[in-house]
Amino acid sequence: MKFVDEATITVFGGNGGNGCMSFRRERFVAKGGPDGGDGGDGGNVYLRTKEGINTLADFRFTRSFKGQKGANGGGANCTGKSGEDLYIDVPVGTEVYDHNTDECIGDLTTDGQILLVAKGGFHGLGNQRFKSSTNRAPRKTTNGSEGDIRELRLELKLLADVGLLGLPSVGKSSLITAVSEARPKIADYPFTTLHPNLGVVRVGPLQSFVMADLPGLIEGAAQGHGLGIHFLKHLSRCRVLVHMIDLSERGKGEDPISQFHTIEKELQEYSEAVSNKHCWLVFNKVDLLTEKEQQNKIKEVCDEINWQGPVYAISAVSRVGLDQLCKDILGYLTDQDSEHEQ
Repeated sequence: MKFVDEATITVFGGNGGNGCMSFRRERFVAKGGPDGGDGGDGGNVYLRTKEGINTLADFRFTRSFKGQKGANGGGANCTGKSGEDLYIDVPVGTEVYDHNTDECIGDLTTDGQILLVAKGGFHGLGNQRFKSSTNRAPRKTTNGSEGDIRELRLELKLLADVGLLGLPSVGKSSLITAVSEARPKIADYPFTTLHPNLGVVRVGPLQSFVMADLPGLIEGAAQGHGLGIHFLKHLSRCRVLVHMIDLSERGKGEDPISQFHTIEKELQEYSEAVSNKHCWLVFNKVDLLTEKEQQNKIKEVCDEINWQGPVYAISAVSRVGLDQLCKDILGYLTDQDSEHEQ
């Protein structure tokens, strides 16, 4: 199924049922009086998160959702049946915006979370509601009100612990393939990855974390160039960013230092919050260099960019350094969880 992380839908709350005008008519009841019942309330529309749904692709063709109308009232003081509520299933991680005002209505981050997005209309009143000591036979009723109508923009932000970022073809897909069961397309050309891929990295028994492989960024991504801008928002939920750099430079137009500055510039232009996230620097394809060349290049890059964070040298293809990288990431995430609980 095609990955879709944005959709626009229109939701309609069900209209309320109309009130009934009726009078009691029985053979031995001379003055029965009014007995028109109220209508039923209209059905509400809710969004509900559901595990197992990974994209918003279901909303490509079905874009309109309406709650059930309340039934009209009846004679003998019969109240109309309320309309059934409508529940729309969406992926965990969906943010909901009012499309017209750009107001964030809700952020659905847990399974089974429910959000009211359109309230059903109020029921109409039957004529028995209007009887009084001075008006014994009212002929007044009210119609049910219309339900809310809202145009919503749904944005899916993947829930991942670790986000991989870097220029195209630095080896992000190769890394997630090597450490998880994810199988993204891998080929020797830019933009092989066209949509995010999630993989569960298992480090030990009951020890794992979720890694996200995002399409490669290029210069100008924050202004809409390439594919990266469309998926940069997924980084906002990641707890750790892994900035991958191709140390070999083979077949690439940018040296490691230029690679770093290109990505950092795009992150800063896109979002200050994302650019300030905890980031690890990972040099990939070290198996194409001698050990001395590796050390010299890594030191040169770190000195030039004044890097103070964690640094790792790996080869996603030959699996050099992967075990240590994954163990350290898990250790960091575990420490963060412990601090948060305290």
